[in-house]
Parts: sequence; C-alpha cells; structure tokens
Amino acid sequence: MSQSDPTDHALAAIASILDQPESHIEPEKPVVEEQPIVPEPIGADGYHKVGPGPIATIRFKWTVRREHNGEYYVDETIGENSTPIVNGPLARDAAIRLVDERESEARKRFEQLKSEMAGRSAAANLVRKDGGEI
Repeated sequence: MSQSDPTDHALAAIASILDQPESHIEPEKPVVEEQPIVPEPIGADGYHKVGPGPIATIRFKWTVRREHNGEYYVDETIGENSTPIVNGPLARDAAIRLVDERESEARKRFEQLKSEMAGRSAAANLVRKDGGEI
C-alpha cells in the first residue's frame, strides 16, 4: 500500500469546501440613528501640555488648575522641580487657550532651532569636505 501525501488530504478538504454552493443570505443591516457628533468639552482642571526637547530638566510644562473659587490658573514650569510662573485668574477657555498657544510657540521655536542647527552642521560638513577649516 502506498502512503498518501498529507498535502493531498488538505487539497481534497479545500476542494470539498469550494464545491459546496454558497448560501446567499444577505446580512442584516443595522438601523443607524443619525445623531450629531458634539465634542465633549475639555476638562480644564489638570489640562496640561509639555514642550518639546530631548532633556526633561529643561522642558517646559503648562498645567491648568482650578481654585476653590472657580477661577483658573496656568502654572508654567521648567523641568520637574521648578517654582511655577503663575498666570491668572483666567476663564476656563482662556486657560486652555493659553496652554495650547504656549506649547505651540515652544514647538515652533524648537523646530526653528533644530533646523538652524542642522543647517550649520551641514555647512560645517561641506567646509570640511572641501578641505577648509572651521
């Protein structure tokens, strides 16, 4: 008796599955109720952003806090153990906007500095390749 190849059994199983007629049952479509998507308001107390940079000890952080009287303040710190510079009192939206603006400005300055450093590095490499000295 000859042994059959396991591949033959697998192919036969696949063929038997493919030979069966498909049932054409349409899946039920769920009823979708359209509701307008309303973004949830951002919770201001504790809202924070951290500035860019490779070194945590010089990285800026802005945090919104709410005092017991309902006024909001933004604490701006550098690193983890610095004394915060406090901005406020502010309205809730103004506090959030201040954090977003400060973080955006810091990111732009960081990218500009990074770009300037890359440009200077590229120029220095060109000078070295041409045999000149810096």
